[in-house]
Amino acid sequence: MRILVLGSGAREHAIILSLLSEEAGHEVFAAPGNAGIAQDATIVALDPNDPGAVTVFANAQHIDLVVIGPEAPLVAGVADALRERGIPVFGPGRAAAQLEGSKAFAKRIMDAAGVPTGRAVRAFTRAEVEAALDELGAPHVVKADGLAAGKGVVVTADRAEALAHADTYLPSGSVLVEEFLSGPEVSLFFLSDGDHVLPLSPAQDFKRLGDGDAGPNTGGMGAYSPLPWLLEHFGGEDAFVDLVTKDVAEPVIRQLDAEGTPFIGLLYAGLILTDQGVKVIEFNARFGDPETQVVLPRLVDPLSELLLAAASGHLEDQPRPAFADAVAVTVVLASEGYPASPVTGRALTGLDAASAVEGVHLVHAATASSEGGLVATGGRVLNVVGLGTTFAQARSRTYAALGEIGLEGGQYRTDIAAGVVER
Repeated sequence: MRILVLGSGAREHAIILSLLSEEAGHEVFAAPGNAGIAQDATIVALDPNDPGAVTVFANAQHIDLVVIGPEAPLVAGVADALRERGIPVFGPGRAAAQLEGSKAFAKRIMDAAGVPTGRAVRAFTRAEVEAALDELGAPHVVKADGLAAGKGVVVTADRAEALAHADTYLPSGSVLVEEFLSGPEVSLFFLSDGDHVLPLSPAQDFKRLGDGDAGPNTGGMGAYSPLPWLLEHFGGEDAFVDLVTKDVAEPVIRQLDAEGTPFIGLLYAGLILTDQGVKVIEFNARFGDPETQVVLPRLVDPLSELLLAAASGHLEDQPRPAFADAVAVTVVLASEGYPASPVTGRALTGLDAASAVEGVHLVHAATASSEGGLVATGGRVLNVVGLGTTFAQARSRTYAALGEIGLEGGQYRTDIAAGVVER
């Protein structure tokens, strides 16, 4: 197939690597891509957020499938424009993408579908935020209603910090003040063709910047898959996935379809295992980052066939995706100053030595080519992904490879998947 992948981050690089691993002779294009993606796909000078430009290119180049990686093109309506021209696209239209684009919309859909989630109050003014903080109590959870690149959430016991976070986003819209939920978190992806869903394998990511979940929230500093500790809570991963499929994914997809906004693409369910059962923290309308980097390397079935089936409305013809017994661990290498003020333009070294570590591959997030090699162009720069037969082996490979990489001021967590090894 001729496949166009929109996006420039590690999620998109992971998708491209999975497509190319099929050895099916796919011709993969990427817009705008990054230095790592450029080594594996043909880079296209195209604005991924421009519905018209994407549609013209896809039509002229006889693209068989468009895969939308990040959230911005979804909310911009790129998928709508492609579907109007009959081009298969994996990604929801603008209306359904509001499941991620608006936290208030997502809460309304969950309420209508009877999906378990925490209480929330939508606030438009500082006074309303203050009243909601008093009503729901500490720890406080304050979320920007719109897109915020994974950094629009603060969880804190400090009322002043919660108010300051609300003040940042209130000028551009509303915020949600939510009930604090406690328990292990799980990310679970679902493929959807608007009527049917197929689950992938769950993963756990680490949002806080520092070891021991210290520091500010980020876009994600690492992840691992599978989750063997689900055996303790649900009797196994399959039982957990079946439960979430029945109680969360299917009701949400049915509700969106009933409202005339069918969801075609990747439904990301951010879940928390509370004492009262599984509840939804949030939905995203695309593959998660960095969870994609540990889920897709374990996928046995061809990713291209699954994505095309969803985009074409034939997901019911596909069997439930199968996953290898392998363990995957990824750790994010970030620039100095991330997430507040990342320092960019610094050189990356040792990538060949890192890639040479057995069971390891690199996924690029924010890199560019320069005269002297590669440089970091953003906050999260690289994902180092280690595969192994055990968590201890996968972790040791990942961190051994990280030790080979040089980035002045670079930072990464040293405790990704350490807890599951200890358990």
